[in-house]
Amino acid sequence: MLSRRHLLFTLAALAAPAGGAAISYPPVLPRRLVFPQDFGAHPEFRTEWWYLTGWLGERQRTLGFQLTFFRSRTDVDPANPSAFAAHQLVIAHAAIADPASGSLLLDERIARTGFGLAAAASGDTDVRLSGWSLRRDAGTDVYYAQIAARGFSLDFSAAASAPPWLQGEDGLSRKGPEPLQASHYYSRPQLKVRAQLSRGGKMQNLSGIAWLDHEWSSAALAPDAEGWDWIGMNLDDGGALAAFQIRSRQAGQTPVQTYAAIRAASGSVQIAAPAEVSFAPLRHWNSARQRTAWPVAQRISIGTRVFETRPLMDDQELDSRLTTGAVYWEGASELLEAGRPIGRGYLEMTGYVAPLTL
Repeated sequence: MLSRRHLLFTLAALAAPAGGAAISYPPVLPRRLVFPQDFGAHPEFRTEWWYLTGWLGERQRTLGFQLTFFRSRTDVDPANPSAFAAHQLVIAHAAIADPASGSLLLDERIARTGFGLAAAASGDTDVRLSGWSLRRDAGTDVYYAQIAARGFSLDFSAAASAPPWLQGEDGLSRKGPEPLQASHYYSRPQLKVRAQLSRGGKMQNLSGIAWLDHEWSSAALAPDAEGWDWIGMNLDDGGALAAFQIRSRQAGQTPVQTYAAIRAASGSVQIAAPAEVSFAPLRHWNSARQRTAWPVAQRISIGTRVFETRPLMDDQELDSRLTTGAVYWEGASELLEAGRPIGRGYLEMTGYVAPLTL
């Protein structure tokens, strides 16, 4: 969704100089997504991200991992020919959640495109930033990533076994009441991961499961939107569950937008009516750093089915104000139904420290 997944890009310092040409960004309109072209970047849109999260290791001894690349088109005049003009920014976040230590290893980077530092290619997934990379092999439909971060390094492959899952209305995901408040959005759940993780001088060979989201948009959130809660869950039976709510700034008010869809292992998809989707907090974790209470365990009702999330660990808060301007909670979580674990994935929450302004 508009996140990640994403989030808030603070670009005021890169605004076009006085007298420069007005910048226009294309709206998200209904169209058929075309692959492999739509695996790649869409540089004319304002914001885009490739968001990959997953679990590594056996269920009794697991780690969570996140890798997100953001591409942002700035307000710099596109006619500016200077090689130093920051027409596009690339931002990346990487994190490892280890419940054994209770710590979140996190690194982030930002650079303008050009000079060999950063690039987001069109035509297929190939995003690079200061030695970090995420690319898709067109022949095998396998994603490859290399991350050399502070405190850890992570190299992995993530193999797809099914076509992209188009979210919303054939890949057009509504984010508010106005028609243009939307993103183009598809998911790649049930990715099979093989990884090498190095930290503290120790190398581990691990396997696991992951979820990739790719979204692009030029839209802002609705004026009364505060932020969102989102889940992407790989189900143990081979299916997948995606759901989100965009919360209102007015406490107790109906969410600005809700969405939920379940894809069976066979590939069939059921999309719930918005009125059938609700989120409710089950337990909060209080962040001393941000003085914020995060609802790290949530109950999600979708029609007659009731799910619960349970975090791998409570402290999965990411302060990315130096790159995206936002503080968010991005947490590896189990999914339960009737008290029984049925899946694993991530819960993302934004807008709890301060309302998002995209």
